[in-house]
Amino acid sequence: MSRTADMAKQDADVVVRPRRVVWMSGALAVVLLAVFVTVAVLLRSQDTGVIFMVSDQIAMIGVGVLLAGAAMLFATPTVRADADGVYVRNIGVSRRFTWDEVVAVSFPDGASFARLELPDYEYYSMMAIQAVDRERAVEAVRALRRLHSAARRADD
Repeated sequence: MSRTADMAKQDADVVVRPRRVVWMSGALAVVLLAVFVTVAVLLRSQDTGVIFMVSDQIAMIGVGVLLAGAAMLFATPTVRADADGVYVRNIGVSRRFTWDEVVAVSFPDGASFARLELPDYEYYSMMAIQAVDRERAVEAVRALRRLHSAARRADD
């Protein structure tokens, strides 16, 4: 493929990740980890009448790490789209759609996430395109709609 064709393909590709939720998840993860590490350190230094061992401290830190990791899962949603279709990764679930399977790309009033409208009145939420990201979400939906309409025109 020529360099010009590669550049045109890159321009046509759309990759969307949430922005604000990444910051919030990161902050929550740091707070959770700090709280659990602080509690673990203070377990043995405070006289509470209960005997805490080093293993208890390690377990508290481990719980903090697990909860911080769980908080960071909210930063993983991604939408990747190109001329062939759209790949949607939500929290724990991923799915690929061809543009033939997609009826429309929408962002209903009051909804938290954009969605792909599918046949038979079904839809698939795209958690990477969130209302809290405001203008970025609008641009992402517009870009997906352009790819969708271009794929529809190419099929006709």
